[in-house]
Amino acid sequence: MFKTTHPKGLFTLFFTEMWERMSYYGMRGILVLFMTAAITEGGLEIDAVSASAIYGIYSASVYLVALIGGWLADRHIGQQSAILYGGFIIMIGHFLLAFTNLQTFYLGLIFVVLGTGLLKPNISAIVGGLYENDIEKKESGFTIFYMAINIGSVLGFFICGFLGENIGWHYGFGAAGIGMAFGLVQFILTRKNLGKIGLAPSIEIKKELRKKELTFFYLFFLIFTFIILLGVFGFLEFDPIPIANFLTIFILLIALIYFIYLFYFGKLTIEERKKIFLILVLFFGAAFFWSGFDQAGSSFNIFAKEYTDRIILGWEYPASWLQILNPILVVILSPFMAYLWFFLGKRMLDPSLPFKFGIGLILMAIGFVFIAIGANVAISEGVAGAKWLLLTYLFHTIGELTLSPIGLAAISNLSPKRFVGQMMGIWFLASSLGAIIAGLLSGQATNEGVKSMPSLFNDIAIISSIIGLFLILISRPLNNWVFQKEKEWIGKEK
Repeated sequence: MFKTTHPKGLFTLFFTEMWERMSYYGMRGILVLFMTAAITEGGLEIDAVSASAIYGIYSASVYLVALIGGWLADRHIGQQSAILYGGFIIMIGHFLLAFTNLQTFYLGLIFVVLGTGLLKPNISAIVGGLYENDIEKKESGFTIFYMAINIGSVLGFFICGFLGENIGWHYGFGAAGIGMAFGLVQFILTRKNLGKIGLAPSIEIKKELRKKELTFFYLFFLIFTFIILLGVFGFLEFDPIPIANFLTIFILLIALIYFIYLFYFGKLTIEERKKIFLILVLFFGAAFFWSGFDQAGSSFNIFAKEYTDRIILGWEYPASWLQILNPILVVILSPFMAYLWFFLGKRMLDPSLPFKFGIGLILMAIGFVFIAIGANVAISEGVAGAKWLLLTYLFHTIGELTLSPIGLAAISNLSPKRFVGQMMGIWFLASSLGAIIAGLLSGQATNEGVKSMPSLFNDIAIISSIIGLFLILISRPLNNWVFQKEKEWIGKEK
């Protein structure tokens, strides 16, 4: 497949991404479980509310740092170097987590965040660069690359989940580090397949400016490192909940300030302003979707561990294994969803962007109805069947496929060409905002154990339905308003 129809470089990037995602999702699958486990069980015995907040901070920070990682690669070190350095930092982070004490735990999380921020945006950029002269194969290449993400996540949940929950947490985190090491080794050995793509910075800047930017970056990094070390070694008090609240406001302000900047100083045409407004609507829809979807690694994981019957033929399988359903379903359902949009598009029945986002939110709401029922069963019977989580993941995955790839395509199509890169970065802030809100919501869902879960899950279901229905209701007039000029032009052509 790679040798005959696609560039050899895809082989390199496929397996680098696969092993990096194995380490990322493997670690994430056991993260909250490790934090909340008793000290006698090798855990940190952090309360569920704080653990959920830490999870949210971690998940949100990955997307925030990705903005810096992309900037650093484009202007200073090149994408290939960013992948190499990022992979090494990720590997060190996982090995630090394997020591399973509080100090190395926080340091390990920081290393994983920094490394992922370097690697993740740049490896995708090189995939696109492989097909610069073969646009027709680009979509197929990204489809193959996307498979690496899901294969890696299945491996991560399966291997790290089993080792962490059944043998010892340090084995689970250590396995994540070994997985990243595999990815690094094969990247180094096959790096020549990439040629000069991403080898040098893509933006040429003057020597004086480069020096100033790097000086500022190093100074900022040193100050950041100093503050972090003070917190890690107990000289500064670390309360994750206020930090999570602050980060929520911070991310929201960044996004709003940027949209305001575009509207008033971006020199946009009237048509461009309309499309940016549509992106803003989709941004908030996506942020709320991810705030529910990301319960998988926090409140859903706790529910799976503490309140779900996981015994098959006398053997209790790891709680994190239930998360494997999502990547498996993504692989199975993606071709069907792609064909559905193609089928509807050929018949001029393809729904508008707000309509699709509305459907995605309603599907997520249905998933929360099932998990709320499962929580009520657990309250009355002590444990609930795994079917409630499986049904939840099924509807959430279909919702993901209805919203996530559509959103990425929308940014590419709707953004003014001169702002596409920046808008992609801002779009990922929706995931970051959703992740941090997810951590805070998970804390509310678990503050009284299973008793506090049904009400919050039902509330999320109701709010998701309302937002989804609102997007569906406004989809037609909003779509007509945004694309009025194009429709007028088509009408004249006819």
